[in-house]
Amino acid sequence: MTPHTLTVDPGLRDLRAADHLLLRLAAELALPEGAFGCTHLVRDDRPRVVLSVAVDSPAVHGAARAWLAAQGYEVAAGVPDDAGRAVLYPGSDALTGTLTVAELLSRSAIDRVTVLGAGEPPAPGTAVLTRDHVRPQWQDGELVLAVMPAVGGTLCPFEVPDPTPCCADH
Repeated sequence: MTPHTLTVDPGLRDLRAADHLLLRLAAELALPEGAFGCTHLVRDDRPRVVLSVAVDSPAVHGAARAWLAAQGYEVAAGVPDDAGRAVLYPGSDALTGTLTVAELLSRSAIDRVTVLGAGEPPAPGTAVLTRDHVRPQWQDGELVLAVMPAVGGTLCPFEVPDPTPCCADH
């Protein structure tokens, strides 16, 4: 079944704020376990971060759309692009601490793990230090987590939980 999708434009420019808002809205909407929530960068004359939500139920979709509109959010049908960055997805809350690649894949909706700069996928037993911040992206219909080498032959997600703002020391 194709999920029912909607896009919310909260007018945010900050990715971290968008993550927090998406998780808060998902909790307030009591989205079901199989829901997906993504962030999307919009690069037009008004650069910003928009949110998308995908659910299997047309009733949940309709209720979410009505509630978000009533809260004053700009809501549209569909998603802005097919390359969303997943913040909320099945199993996302189970990806904490250190997990093997196999555990990460079996516990979540993530389809594939890729190592930046490597031609081959990581071995299933390779440890991934999640830093409790796992943000895969949609690529050609698959949810893909980009990782990079870390200390002692481990891996960690490419995206860090608390990035240093550009020019923070200036």
